[in-house]
Amino acid sequence: MNLIKYRSREILASKLMVGFFALAVATVSLAQTNLTVLQIQADKVTAQMPPTFYGLMTEEINYSYEGGLYCELIRNRSFKADAIPEIIKPDTYVPDKYYLAKFPATNAPKFWNSIGNAIISLDTNTPLNAAFNVSLKLDASSASKSSPAGIANGGYWGIPIQPQTVYQVSFFAKAAVGFNGPLTVGLESADGKTFFARAEISGVTGNWKQFKTTLTVKNVKPSKENVFKLTTASPGTVWLQQVSLFPPTYKNRANGNRVDLSQMLKDAQPKFLRFPGGNYVEGDYFNERFNWKETVGPVEQRPGHRSCWGYWSTDGFGLPEFLGWCQDLNLEPVLAVFAGYTLKKDYIPAGPKLEPYVKEALEEIEYVIGDAATKWGAQRVRDGYPNPFPLRYVEIGNEDWFDKSGSYDGRFAQFYDAIRAKYPHLKIISTVGNEHPESVRVHSRTPDLVDEHYYRSEEEMESQSYMYDERSRTNTSKIFVGEWATRVGSPTPNMAGALGDAAFMCSLERNADIVLMHCYAPLFVNVSELKRDSSGKIIKGGSMQWSSDLIGYDALTSYGSPSYYAQKLFGIHGGDEVLATAAKNLPTYSWMQKARKRDGVEQSAVKREAKSLFYSATREKRSGKIIVKIVNRADAPQAVKIEISGVKSIAAQGTATVLKADNRDATNSIDNPKKVVPVTEKVKGLGTRFTRTFPPCSITILELEAK
Repeated sequence: MNLIKYRSREILASKLMVGFFALAVATVSLAQTNLTVLQIQADKVTAQMPPTFYGLMTEEINYSYEGGLYCELIRNRSFKADAIPEIIKPDTYVPDKYYLAKFPATNAPKFWNSIGNAIISLDTNTPLNAAFNVSLKLDASSASKSSPAGIANGGYWGIPIQPQTVYQVSFFAKAAVGFNGPLTVGLESADGKTFFARAEISGVTGNWKQFKTTLTVKNVKPSKENVFKLTTASPGTVWLQQVSLFPPTYKNRANGNRVDLSQMLKDAQPKFLRFPGGNYVEGDYFNERFNWKETVGPVEQRPGHRSCWGYWSTDGFGLPEFLGWCQDLNLEPVLAVFAGYTLKKDYIPAGPKLEPYVKEALEEIEYVIGDAATKWGAQRVRDGYPNPFPLRYVEIGNEDWFDKSGSYDGRFAQFYDAIRAKYPHLKIISTVGNEHPESVRVHSRTPDLVDEHYYRSEEEMESQSYMYDERSRTNTSKIFVGEWATRVGSPTPNMAGALGDAAFMCSLERNADIVLMHCYAPLFVNVSELKRDSSGKIIKGGSMQWSSDLIGYDALTSYGSPSYYAQKLFGIHGGDEVLATAAKNLPTYSWMQKARKRDGVEQSAVKREAKSLFYSATREKRSGKIIVKIVNRADAPQAVKIEISGVKSIAAQGTATVLKADNRDATNSIDNPKKVVPVTEKVKGLGTRFTRTFPPCSITILELEAK
């Protein structure tokens, strides 16, 4: 009886063990079935990577040039920041006419302070020239050796002082009868306790004259709480205009760019620059548009204009400087021309009245690519650029889907026909893309490219990261994603923004047969004066008009956001060929899209599902190296089996560059500029088939040596 019981228990245990083993096998099998698999066909090229795939988009916003890339350190050097806005409608606006700015008489100019007993005011009765119909009047009648009088400027939230640095000073001045000078210029701390450098200027007379000198700073600590001063110990009256202070510039270019910002851009290896905007092309009104002819020639002949983002643009950073930027960073220009429509919805319909603007666009193109025998090519040569630039792309206007009049189709056609006739090699871009209703797109002509803009949340960006895979391959017009960003984080994106960006860039790379170019926007933000709401959240205002910008800076230092490093990683690991890819068992996550209004249509809140892993694969022709990009936006590690066909072998050792963070809110800032940065390491265990676990909240670039 006991033997029977024992045997019965043995049989039962055996059955249980078999059952357990079967369950374990089933679990392993299920796990293997659900394992995420990325398949790469190295012998199947789906597209040649366009040579101008990764680029830059720029405009005057967030103090991008004034107080940013443009090295001028004096704020309101032309004393025009007080100009009274004047609305001029297109029916009375004359394109070739310069409209004099109007000023509140006798006011002290913005951003300038008096020193000693000086009295300063705006003076429209003593202009420098036709472009500068105002000057600063310095009444120093009470000046003495013991009590100098003059003016001070604190720059754009500070004057940056660097050790062992030479600063270039220039200004125009004239004096009333009886003034004997000299003038003293200098740099000192805002509290007046430290003098960094001084120089004297003599020879001021009753006629306008430009004066230049240098200020040499010795071995001091870097700082930004400083001011520029111009004083005199001689009683009298002096008028000033174009008071300028320049530090050393990138590649020592005259009237040039800030070194640290330029180097950050250079390091990311962009291939083109879309300029001058953006909304900056259009302006709020016709007299506030980017009138390129007023931005060329000597800076003392450039009148400047009010930016559509609410502050004065000196236009010291004008069309020649955009081209110099391209030259310094080896960028191809992508030129946007004014197309007869402004942000306040004023427009000129197609026809004879639009023709002057078409002619103006042709002349602008001539400035860029014409030789010295042409009128505007010769002007470019005089501006310091003897060789034509390699222009291939011209965009007609900016975001003309806002034009509800329906005039864009006709306006585009008029520009298209004129440009195509004179410059048949140029590719012409429509500002209305496929993301907008058919009714607002161009139909009368076939654009070479259409410009699509996407500003989305992280979840939205990731949800649409596979949309280009489904786009038609039969459309004649290719795609230029001329503005896009994952808008998460302020003033610059956090890691969540970088993850959304990288997911979207994977899509752009996989579809490089139809997407020829793209550029993140906005590029810059000055973070010196950030406004906050009652909860402490950073909002627009002060030095920032738009949040989630790629690169942040103050007067002294700068930093790249996590999104900047994502852009850099993709840009320097672009490759030459796009390889065919397919994926199985991609993980997903759910998210709630909030109710909102888009393109005039109310959209209800809805629960959506999106992929949480994103990928692309390219190859360098010269080396044969395969570059695999994997984005894991999940909060947990993700194992991925990678299968590569069409090659003999993959070296067991390769390189992984990883951008990751402990959480999605992690970000960089002026105070902590390197919190989220890429790390490169050697990795092993690679082959034509291998499994790798990718960290949570990470962007990984795998470089594989193929044979």
